[in-house]
Amino acid sequence: MMVPNAAVRIADYPQLRLIAWNRDADALIDEADAFGLYEREWRWVEQAALLPHERELIDRLTKIYGHGVMNV
Repeated sequence: MMVPNAAVRIADYPQLRLIAWNRDADALIDEADAFGLYEREWRWVEQAALLPHERELIDRLTKIYGHGVMNV
């Protein structure tokens, strides 16, 4: 498990890139912000298109920052 508030590079996760369209793709955001973006913008995430590493990120962020729950 990664350290809370570690950085996430937007461009490394295609669906995060989709929902963070107004940010630089090479930007680093902390994990709490990434979780907040996924949670707020979940309706735009193409779940069938999630790559395994992005699904793992979302699951881990949900455990850490959502205490097991993503309010979507």
